[in-house]
Amino acid sequence: MYKLGMDLGGTKIEGIVLDNADKEIFRKRIPTEVDKGYDRILDNIVSLYRDLARAIDNAPHTFGMGTPGAISPRTGLLKNSNTVVMNGKPVKADLEQRLQRPIEIQNDANCFAMAEAMHGAGQGKAMVFGVIMGTGCGGGLVHNGHVHTGIQAIGGEWGHMSIDPNGPKCYCGNNGCVECYISGGGLTRRYAERYNDQKPLLEVENAYFAGEPRAVEFMQTFFVNFGRSMANLINILDPDIIVLGGGFSKFKAIYTEGIKEVQRQVFSDSLETPIVKHQIGDSAGVLGAAYIGI
Repeated sequence: MYKLGMDLGGTKIEGIVLDNADKEIFRKRIPTEVDKGYDRILDNIVSLYRDLARAIDNAPHTFGMGTPGAISPRTGLLKNSNTVVMNGKPVKADLEQRLQRPIEIQNDANCFAMAEAMHGAGQGKAMVFGVIMGTGCGGGLVHNGHVHTGIQAIGGEWGHMSIDPNGPKCYCGNNGCVECYISGGGLTRRYAERYNDQKPLLEVENAYFAGEPRAVEFMQTFFVNFGRSMANLINILDPDIIVLGGGFSKFKAIYTEGIKEVQRQVFSDSLETPIVKHQIGDSAGVLGAAYIGI
């Protein structure tokens, strides 16, 4: 059976079609058009879905979609999305009504983790935790080929675990969340607060490798926070592998100095958990969506 997947982002919606051997046979991107409101976004999703289905002459298929946030099991409404116009809306029910078919919707970090577990860096591992270190910081857990969503649909949301209750306010309402300290967006804000200097994170990274004292000092603090965040995660789940994605996962020192801090802080006499860079890259979200479809 064919698999259709869709990744709903703030600026674009990407769709993909996989055949029964998981080979890509069609892909298309369209603008999300968030500024035109909720109904326009749904219209665009429906239009793209029909394009995907036409690519296989409407043959039998599954359909899954990844989105920031999650569907609340209590209300059926979308929650925790940074595409705020979607929050509080019955996205799943509205789409199923328009499409006249069931659809599986999962958090985009869960889709990333599923893709890496199925065909990426976590392939062959029983328990895979996927981390997205981008503008924000998300997580997803896949166990034996299935996403662990949890009874509140917040399974994997380790980015909103507080590692400093006296730290900066997070958009979620808590203080000192992991996201405030190890995401790209959080680091940019922490640098500006610490040095009163608005500097792109890539420049800070380059300055670190050049040995610039301020950048070295700042990144050393990052390594400590990265180590604490990962050690907490490993202490709770003890996963078989952690796969890092998102723009900041490209920072090479994570895989040396960052892992040293995890080794120092984990509750074990050794660190056996591989912490690795993603293999699939930007396609992970839409591929994972295809894999979770119903």
